[in-house]
Amino acid sequence: MTRQDPAVVAEPAQATSHELDPEFEHTAVPQESRKSLLTVSAVWFGFPMILTNAVPGGVVVALMGFWHGLAAILTANLVMLVYVGLLSHRAGSTGESFSLQATKTFGKVGYVVAAGFLATVVVGWFAFNTGATGATLHQAFGWHEKLVAVVAGVVFIAITFLGIRALSWLGAVAAPLFIVVGIIALVIVARDHSLTAVFDYKGVGGGAALTFGAAVSLIMATFADSGTMTADFTRWSKNGREAVIATATAFPVASLVAQITGGVIVAAGAIASAQTVGGNFLPILTSGHGAMLSVLAAIFVFVNLGSVCSHCLYNGALSWSHLTGSKMRVMTIVLGVIGTLAALAGVWNHFLDWLVVLSVFVPPLGGVLIADQVVLRGKLEGRVASAVRPTAFAAWAVGAAAGGLVHWYAPQFSDAVSGLVVALIAYVAFEGISTRNATATS
Repeated sequence: MTRQDPAVVAEPAQATSHELDPEFEHTAVPQESRKSLLTVSAVWFGFPMILTNAVPGGVVVALMGFWHGLAAILTANLVMLVYVGLLSHRAGSTGESFSLQATKTFGKVGYVVAAGFLATVVVGWFAFNTGATGATLHQAFGWHEKLVAVVAGVVFIAITFLGIRALSWLGAVAAPLFIVVGIIALVIVARDHSLTAVFDYKGVGGGAALTFGAAVSLIMATFADSGTMTADFTRWSKNGREAVIATATAFPVASLVAQITGGVIVAAGAIASAQTVGGNFLPILTSGHGAMLSVLAAIFVFVNLGSVCSHCLYNGALSWSHLTGSKMRVMTIVLGVIGTLAALAGVWNHFLDWLVVLSVFVPPLGGVLIADQVVLRGKLEGRVASAVRPTAFAAWAVGAAAGGLVHWYAPQFSDAVSGLVVALIAYVAFEGISTRNATATS
């Protein structure tokens, strides 16, 4: 399948009544097709408020203690607000997807590396959470793990196939359901544990098992990939301001709800081996509290993990459709099948290793995009398109190297934040040098 030039791919601005809405895989979303602030906010708000986001929140609190863990969680979410917010503002202003943003920054050919990398990473998240659905329901109810994973994969593919509007519907259900189930879990915990003791919780490592910087990176890594690809969601906003508001519903609001819920339950002493399983509070709901609560827990798992799976698959399908000149819905089926097969192979068992990779390589890519699309946007608009932009790749490499060095030799700092900042600064510097050299030779 050959990739078509985005400039010559025509897409209808409106769908007829018997068709699904167009997804604008190859062009900017026209103003008349933009969505309301409520719709776009529902897309982002329902994404991070998930069970698998309560897990790292619980891990951080377990290893650092409540107050230090809470500080790391808050810091990471504020960084994410700025990081994702800047990229979202650009997307809302232009209507361009992540792939279109990457094309301008990395080049008409070079963007294949950047977009292909992240589009594959998010399919990995789809596989992880699809597998986690089967494993979670198997542990809770004894259901056949692989069969549940297959059924879940099919359902999540079907939701994604419907497009951005379906993601907003799912988010509008998933987030309130998380709040209800989270409150129920806290009430159950309070029967046997003192919630006031949460504030005195010192963690299993006495605060020394995880550095502050590493904790910030761990929290950021959970959404660094889709956060970098935020344009796929916020390009539907009517303008940049509404795109930032929609982003803020996710970071810090929805993300904090999930992570702090996991952290509080861990600090209350309600989860065994919390340093490894984190804030997974589902077993609390399914431990002999009646059939009605068990049914609610099963629905919660499908809806909650279905939300993150559908969002990640949408990111992957949209980018790969642009890479291949195909349609988002075609790639949804192809990647969904691949992701489901990966889930059956057990990729979800490598969760923490996955987060380390993301924290080192993804934020620097976002730093390059911010530098080019936001900091130097004046140069962007008058620039002649090129096949490959070496300064972008050089800055990405420098940022990733900085993140790797921090991860291994200076863990007291955040490899995610370090890589992001270094990549941003490096790109600005490389562009300045490139401009001076071009002026000197002209």
